[in-house]
Amino acid sequence: MTYFSTIFVRINTKIMDAKLTLRLDKAAIDRAKSFAEQYNTSLSRMVENFFKQLDADHPDIADITPMVQNLSGIITLPDGFDYRENYIDFLKKKYDK
Repeated sequence: MTYFSTIFVRINTKIMDAKLTLRLDKAAIDRAKSFAEQYNTSLSRMVENFFKQLDADHPDIADITPMVQNLSGIITLPDGFDYRENYIDFLKKKYDK
């Protein structure tokens, strides 16, 4: 048996806030809430960012989450560092046993 819940989403825009009512499967809402909590964001922000991604002309597609802001600048890589080559080397070492 599938249960449906109603989720209210507030979309923040520079002009005004608007309310949107969505009807989604309860399990999907629970997973989304868990995901949002894990990444220290809100369902409203997640939905807003999804809608921004639909607009290809929008210059700032998604805001940087606090988790990404905290991690930014932790690692300094040398000039010319090829992350793809580095990852390929890692996989070769991992699976060439």
